[in-house]
Amino acid sequence: MKHRKLPLGEKNMVGKRITEARAKLGMKQIELLSQLQTKGIDISVPALSLLEGQKRPVTDYELNALADIFHVSVDWLLGRA
Repeated sequence: MKHRKLPLGEKNMVGKRITEARAKLGMKQIELLSQLQTKGIDISVPALSLLEGQKRPVTDYELNALADIFHVSVDWLLGRA
């Protein structure tokens, strides 16, 4: 996995946790995008990169799908658990 070159942004609170969960599973971004698509969430590779970099807001639909994919709670993604 490549290391982030730019500092994290301030558009969401979940980007770092998404990256962490994806890395723990050894999942590539393209694999996550595929799973999101099966849940009706269609975003691009650049949009996912921006989301993980906390430079793009996350929608409630995306947040719910991500929690399902990673088998974690929304609270965990938000850093509350």
